Amino acid sequence: MKRSIRFYYLWAIVVVLALADAGGLNIGLWADNRMGDVLQRQYAQQRLASTDVVLIDIDQASLQTMNGEAGNWPWPRSVHAEIIRYILEQNPKAIVFDILFNEADIFRPEHDAALRDAVANASNVYFPYTIMDLGQGDLLRDLPPALGLKQMDLKAKDTRAALLLPRVIQPEKWFGGTINFLPDADGIARRYTTYTSVGGWSIPSMPARLARDFDWPPHHPEAIRLNWQTQRVHIPYHAIYQAANQQNTSRAADEFTGKIVIIGTAAPGLHDLRPTTMGQTYPGVEILATAIDNLQHGAALQDLPRWGGSILVLLAGVVLAWGFASGLHTLKIALGLCGITFAITGLMWMGLRYGYFVPLAASAGWLWVYFWLAAVLAYVAEKNQREQTVAMFSRFLDARVVKQLMVSGEMDLHKPAEAREITVLFTDIRGFTTLSEAHAPAYMVDLLNKYFTQQVSIVLKHGGTLDKFIGDAIMAFWGAPVRDTEHARHAVDAALEMREALVQFKRELPELATDFDVGFGIHTGTAVVGFMGSASRLDYTAIGDTVNLASRIEGLTKTSSKILVSDSTRAACDDHFNFTNQGSHAVKGRLQQVSVFEPHRKIDNAV
Repeated sequence: MKRSIRFYYLWAIVVVLALADAGGLNIGLWADNRMGDVLQRQYAQQRLASTDVVLIDIDQASLQTMNGEAGNWPWPRSVHAEIIRYILEQNPKAIVFDILFNEADIFRPEHDAALRDAVANASNVYFPYTIMDLGQGDLLRDLPPALGLKQMDLKAKDTRAALLLPRVIQPEKWFGGTINFLPDADGIARRYTTYTSVGGWSIPSMPARLARDFDWPPHHPEAIRLNWQTQRVHIPYHAIYQAANQQNTSRAADEFTGKIVIIGTAAPGLHDLRPTTMGQTYPGVEILATAIDNLQHGAALQDLPRWGGSILVLLAGVVLAWGFASGLHTLKIALGLCGITFAITGLMWMGLRYGYFVPLAASAGWLWVYFWLAAVLAYVAEKNQREQTVAMFSRFLDARVVKQLMVSGEMDLHKPAEAREITVLFTDIRGFTTLSEAHAPAYMVDLLNKYFTQQVSIVLKHGGTLDKFIGDAIMAFWGAPVRDTEHARHAVDAALEMREALVQFKRELPELATDFDVGFGIHTGTAVVGFMGSASRLDYTAIGDTVNLASRIEGLTKTSSKILVSDSTRAACDDHFNFTNQGSHAVKGRLQQVSVFEPHRKIDNAV
C-alpha cells in the first residue's frame, strides 16, 4: 500500500465515525456541550438580563433577617401573602413562585388561608407544580382548567400523571406550570422544558404557560436551549417584606409595575442549587428566570444539526490527508489544524451572537483524532523508512557520516540522481587468478574478507563512499552523498594509507610472498551519482566517463607505479602532495593520451 493511500483510507474511516456520531451515536456530543458551556459562560457576560424580569431572592441574608419575625424556614404562608398583596398593588404583569405549595400547614391553617385570600381576586399569580416519576397520579381530565393542561388526543380520557400540585391554593387559582429540572446525559442543565407529553395530554412548563397567556413569540414544542444572561435584577426577600409592613417606605411605588416578578430560593441551605452551563451550583430560580426571559423575547438558542459538523470534517479532513500524503512536516500540519480549530471556535462564538448553538467542537475533535492517528502512522512509516535508509547508507558509508546525513536531511532513497564533481578510486589485486590456482578456495575467501575489511575501513575512515566490490577489485568515491570540497585530497590520502597498510598485511601473510600486490587508479571529474536499480533492489553508485577513466588509470599500474592519479586529481590537491610525472598513456575508449602522476606524501603530511 502506497504511503499516500494509507492516509486517505484513515481519513475515510474517521469520516464514517464522524457521520455515525452525528447520526445518533453521539460519541462527541459531550465535546459540543462542554465547548458550548465554555463559550456561553463567556458570552453571557455580554448579555444583560431583561429588566422586565425581576427576582425576589430568599437568600441567606433574608433567612437571618426574618428569623425573628417569621421563624425558621419554611415560613408561615401568611408571609408570602403579605408579599403578594404588596406587589399586586403595583400592577405587575405576573407574580411567579418558584416554591411548591403542595402540602397544607396542619399546625398553622390560618396562614394557609391568608395565602388563599391574597390570591382570591388575582389572575396573574402563578404557582409551580412538578411531574413525578412514581405513583399512579390523578386523572388529568379531572384536574382544574387553571393548570393549563391540554388534551391532544380525544381518545386519551383515562390518562393519569403523578403531579405535585399546589393543593394549598384553591383549585381555580392553580395558574402555573411545571418547573422540573431537565439535565442532559452528563447531569448539566442546558435546556428548559416547554411542554411534556403524557398519554395524549400536553402539560406546560411555567415559562410556556406564561408564553401562552401573554402571547409571546412561538417556541420549540418540547424544550428550548437556554441563552444565559447576567446582571439580572435581584432583590432580597426581606427588603420587600419590610417594605410591605411599613406605612412609609423608601421603595418606589411602581417598582414592579409591568414586571414579571419571580419569587424563589437562592440560599445554599435551601438546596435549590443545580449544575448548569453557568456553574455547578446555580440557583434554580435563576434557571426559571432565564427560561422565562428567553421565551418572552424570543431569545432562546436555536440548535443547528450536528451533521453539519460532519461536512466540515469531510472537507477539512481532505486537506489534512493531503498534507500527510504529500509528506508535509507534521508540525506545519498541526499549526494548520490549530488554525482550523480557532476558526471553528470563532464560528461557534458567532453562532451565539446570532442566536444559534453551532455544535462544531466534536468536528474539531474528530479532526484532531485523525491528526494524531495520521501522525503516528507517519511516524511509524518515517521510522521504518529511516531504518531502511540508514541500513542502505551504512553499507557504503562510515557510521559517523550516516549520522551527519541524518542531521542534514540528505538521506533520501527517493532523491533523484544528480551530476556532481567527485573523485573515483579503483583498486585491483595483481595476479589474483594465478594466486587462486595456488591456494584452496576457502583460503582465498578468507584472504579476500580480511583484505576487504582492512581496505574498506581505510576508505570509510577518510570519508569515502564504498560503491561496490567487483571480484577482487574495490570501487569507491569521494564527494557524494556527503559534499566534500577536498574530495581529491581525501581520496589520495586514503590510497596512500591503503598501500601502506598492504605492506603490513603481506608481512602477516608471508606465504603470499611477491604474488600479492594491488594497483590504485584515481580520477577527478563529473559523474552522475545516486540510487539506481530496480524497485526491489537499489544501489548507491556513480556512473559516467569519470568512473571509466579511473578504472583505465588503475589498469596502467600493471606496468607503472602502484598508485596513479589523473592530471585533474593532481591539480585538485597539488598543495598537499608531491607528484611524480609518469608520462602520458593511451587508454581504451579515448583518442587522446592521459597524463598520470604518482603521489607522494610531503614531509609535513607524512603519517
